[in-house]
Amino acid sequence: QVQLVESGGGLVQAGGSLRLSCTASGRDFSSYTMGWFRQAPGKEREIVARISRSGVSIFYADSVKGRFTISRDNAKNMVYLQMNSLNPEDTAVYSCAASASPRFYSLSYDYWGQGTQVTVSS
Repeated sequence: QVQLVESGGGLVQAGGSLRLSCTASGRDFSSYTMGWFRQAPGKEREIVARISRSGVSIFYADSVKGRFTISRDNAKNMVYLQMNSLNPEDTAVYSCAASASPRFYSLSYDYWGQGTQVTVSS
């Protein structure tokens, strides 16, 4: 099993930046595709970014492309989400998740963190 803990959320003004971190504990972190998701009140959860086991393949939602950067450090069992040029529409609870599927584009994630709140003010 894998346990995931997010950190780095908070309150930031529009145009500002935050870096989210996700620390994984468990077995074989490098065998998991890692994703960042977000969910705003009253809205459906959406994927923000995804990074493959090796870090070679990366996916971004169109809404964050060019502003957010996902990365991972397998030696430290960590995945990051650098968020720049934030706007109020980015306000949500952000969660990291791990997928054991061998398919990079699998929609199934096996483990989830508790989430961290990101609030962007105007």
